[in-house]
Amino acid sequence: MDIALDDYLHAATRENTRKSYRSAVEHFETAWGGMLPTTSEEIARYLVAFADKHSAATLRQRLAGLAAWHQQQGFADPTKTPYVKKVLKGIAELHPTIQKQAKPIELQQLQLIVNSLEQPESEAASSLTALRNRSLLLMGFWRAFRSDELSRVRFEHIQVEHSRGMTINIPRSKGDRGVAGQQGRQYFVPALRQLCPVTAYQDWQEASGVTDGPVFRKIDRWGNIGSQELHPSSITHILRQCCRVADINNTEAFSSHSLRRGFANWASRQGWDIKSLMEYVGWRDVKSALRYVDSTTPFAPEMLLEQSQAELD
Repeated sequence: MDIALDDYLHAATRENTRKSYRSAVEHFETAWGGMLPTTSEEIARYLVAFADKHSAATLRQRLAGLAAWHQQQGFADPTKTPYVKKVLKGIAELHPTIQKQAKPIELQQLQLIVNSLEQPESEAASSLTALRNRSLLLMGFWRAFRSDELSRVRFEHIQVEHSRGMTINIPRSKGDRGVAGQQGRQYFVPALRQLCPVTAYQDWQEASGVTDGPVFRKIDRWGNIGSQELHPSSITHILRQCCRVADINNTEAFSSHSLRRGFANWASRQGWDIKSLMEYVGWRDVKSALRYVDSTTPFAPEMLLEQSQAELD
């Protein structure tokens, strides 16, 4: 079957990016009352109108959407002029924002959550949900996965080596860049004596009876397991709900990113160096890692198996 040029162009941009671009165009036309195509002067006025309402990062996202619209329609891009860039720089100077970070999940908090999920449940739906959530959170913590990566994990992409651990192949994720990134990445997940992500995954797979498709799916009140993967944004809701059940305070400070930050903080305390942590987590930019760690102690792979147990014992 021949694939049209438009199909290739459509595939080159991810759905979330397309949604962001559509939102930017709608905001410019509806909230601002602008008309497209537009000029750099109008873009500057638009930025000024929302300078004290949105962060500079949000405004840059809006500009990316407007730039894409103009490029796709064959018009000159008004967002790249020196005039617009200078206005945006001035907004960043006069309206600085402190980047909010999710509160990290500590290992002991993760233990409390797992303990609460392992309590006997009389309802099949509650039991299935608990097994899914335990697998979701332990895999998310020990592999420092993003929410979009967790939502893309599939049964057929997991190979379990019972005594050692399991490998997970994720075909693509937010961190991918270019054609090479489309080949995905393989992650090793260790088998542990406590808080074991491998055992949790096996328990969930056995209970669900599913062998292919998304690993983490919606479960309705009657215990029916859906066919579609959990939406990445729903993982924050699941984590907060699990924290409340485990009597962990300040649940609104947690998000799906708390698992990633929690692992990074744990690894930092165990003496992982930045290079090793970047390789394990998948950070390409050292600045991302430096927000979490400041360690110079050499890393040994065995630490993941040994030191986590020492902290819990």
